[in-house]
Amino acid sequence: MVKAAHSRDTTPGTTTGTIPGTPSSTRILVAGGGYVGMYTAIRLQQQLRRELERGEVEIVVVSPAPYMTYQPFLPEAAAGSISPRHVVVPLRRVLYRCKIVVGEVRSVDHARRTAAFTTLASEGEGAGATPIGYDELVLAPGSVSRTLPVPGLADYAIGFKTVEEAIGLRNHVIEQMDIASSTREPALRDAALTFVVVGGGYAGVEALAELEDMARYATRYYHNIKPADLKWILVEASDRILPEVGEAMGTYAIRELRARNIDVRLGTRLDSCENRVAALSDGSRMPTRTVVWTAGVKPAPVLAATDLPLNEHGRLKCTAELTVEGVGHAWSAGDAAAVPDVTAGEPGTVCAPNAQHAVRQTKVLAENIVASLRGQPLKTYAHKYAGSVASLGLHKGVAHVYGRKLKGYPAWLMHRAYHLSRMPTFNRKARILAEWTLSGLFKREIVSLGSLEHPRAEFELAAGAVPSRPLARRHEDPPMSARERRRRQAPPPRPGPAAASAAATGGDPPGEPPGGAPGEDRRRGDQSGTGTGTGDGWPGTGDG
Repeated sequence: MVKAAHSRDTTPGTTTGTIPGTPSSTRILVAGGGYVGMYTAIRLQQQLRRELERGEVEIVVVSPAPYMTYQPFLPEAAAGSISPRHVVVPLRRVLYRCKIVVGEVRSVDHARRTAAFTTLASEGEGAGATPIGYDELVLAPGSVSRTLPVPGLADYAIGFKTVEEAIGLRNHVIEQMDIASSTREPALRDAALTFVVVGGGYAGVEALAELEDMARYATRYYHNIKPADLKWILVEASDRILPEVGEAMGTYAIRELRARNIDVRLGTRLDSCENRVAALSDGSRMPTRTVVWTAGVKPAPVLAATDLPLNEHGRLKCTAELTVEGVGHAWSAGDAAAVPDVTAGEPGTVCAPNAQHAVRQTKVLAENIVASLRGQPLKTYAHKYAGSVASLGLHKGVAHVYGRKLKGYPAWLMHRAYHLSRMPTFNRKARILAEWTLSGLFKREIVSLGSLEHPRAEFELAAGAVPSRPLARRHEDPPMSARERRRRQAPPPRPGPAAASAAATGGDPPGEPPGGAPGEDRRRGDQSGTGTGTGDGWPGTGDG
């Protein structure tokens, strides 16, 4: 039997019970449909099945997208080894006992047990945020790309955190090769064949390695482009890449990349990319039409719009039981949560915001929520670091797992096997395994479907209307996800108490700390991509 306080706000205009006839049912609100949000909801609907059937409990999941993206497979999706639809998991299929709301939580007033969220419909109509009451809150909005005030970055760069960005980047790279093949201007050709990736963490290294593999293979189908014509530059602010795999394996990774004619620049930052010219801190300038930004992540902005306690880096202060510190009925895990690492030797150490911890935290989180509802004791989350694996392209990789170092094909095989085991649902596992099998038997598909990003352009032109995005500019703008496009068009959110306090004191706002948490290196002005690596290969895959 569920024991609930039922203290959520019931003022007019606040959404309360959604199950007819059960206005007093215990509502569990899950804010975020990423790895933490999805897996927590899956386990909750399994463990609370009878309560859900009797109408004693309802689970509401508010997610910006109707699917969860498994980010470690984004590089392979960009390279064409995996279909994009197979790296995402439809929430409505796996959360069949939950209510799914496609929208974003904008603020949380935990004192009144209410949250405010917007949906696609409300954004289109210009309506305000919709309030929703809850009894238990799981706040797992994840993280967003952390950018710096680099001139030209917002106009010409692209991130690598969503499936839209991954596929858009694939289309973009192939389109640049098409441009280089068809132009007679040497300057345009050189710029089109120059690709700059900022950040030497897992996201940057794996994305660069997979795309370089794909582009090098594609040159055999271009009569006037050779592999030596491609220029790939990896820019890393620190003195090493992939620190989680150890110094020896990181050094091996640099040798492997440089052997493929990839220019790895350590201790270097991107100063500007205005006018499609990448200016680096070492004084070099290179015309380029492609800048990929993977230099770290920061907590989701919604955390600053809550009345919940945050640490100095903008993450929720949590206990080892995954409750929010000092308040009841609030839970968190993954990228958004600063969870004490009870296995660490030093007091005050928190778990790194990575997939390895997030995967395991969801099990304890769901069990503790159920235990809390049933008046039972809570469990403590404890997990010792297991190691790291990373792909360096097809049949190449590095790994440092339980003290053992692997490189080359064995490491690549371990990388695939591990992430396949972590991919949610048997359906997705089988489809990915089938695609890997087919890709081993047949050649890569080298085709750009960039027109899919703007499907009405041809029709608008045929109908005599001015295209919303002229065909002549199809290659000018970097690809952008629909979520990012909505975020840029939306008015800026009102700052939360923590952000207002920071502004008043002249300090840094939450999420943009002057120094990183343990396991991070996110100093202001630091473009290192090596500080948010995960124990299983990817940063920021915990949620959101």
